[in-house]
Amino acid sequence: MEPQLLHDVTDAVATVVVHHPAKRNAMTAAMWRALPPLLDRLAADPGVRVLVLTGADGTFCAGADISTLRRSPEEAQTLAVAAEEALAAFPKPTLAAVRGHCVGGGAQLAAACDLRFAEEGALFGVTPAKLGIVYPASATRRLVSLVGPATTKYLLFSGELIDAWRALRTGLVDEVLPEGGLGKRVAEFTGVLAARSQLTQAAAKEFADGRTGRDAHWSAEARGSGDTAEGVAAFLERRAPRFTWSAG
Repeated sequence: MEPQLLHDVTDAVATVVVHHPAKRNAMTAAMWRALPPLLDRLAADPGVRVLVLTGADGTFCAGADISTLRRSPEEAQTLAVAAEEALAAFPKPTLAAVRGHCVGGGAQLAAACDLRFAEEGALFGVTPAKLGIVYPASATRRLVSLVGPATTKYLLFSGELIDAWRALRTGLVDEVLPEGGLGKRVAEFTGVLAARSQLTQAAAKEFADGRTGRDAHWSAEARGSGDTAEGVAAFLERRAPRFTWSAG
């Protein structure tokens, strides 16, 4: 099978799979280009409430395919940044489900997700110093927001890999699961996310990401959505809420 991004939607959860197992799911130029339009389609689908990004065959993503860097490192970085920004801008909750190597461009994609769950044995690294590449400013700032300046410098200066438990301690990862337990936990947690109010999630995502000047917009959305009335009614009636506001 050619290197590609696979996807499906089940129970309101879209799963995007980085599929290039011959090179530990390294991203080719075509795969970087394919990600933003794929995300646009999934964002517009009202049947999608959560997005999971993962890799095929026990590896998340080993970064950019080095052959693309040999041809044009500037173009490869431009494509990677565009894909990263499209993922960060996805209007619904995103979760990176990480097994195996999450390195270079793979770590860049994982950091652009809202949450990261990892299986024991996962390895994380940001490795431009091994190739003499200047890491993008946007990706550096995003990494600082997750792990702080000291850990960002450790990762970028050294290019060393860290294990899942150290990633958890630094804030790069939100949960670490035992071997074989990642799929079940991701399915369980994304089910929780899919049942919650998209209105709450979309506003919280913007606020947490530092976007300003949108208070009035979200107040108006809340007034017109009916989600608050439904949530309160469901709580009082001891039933699951049926939220209707959609980010799509």
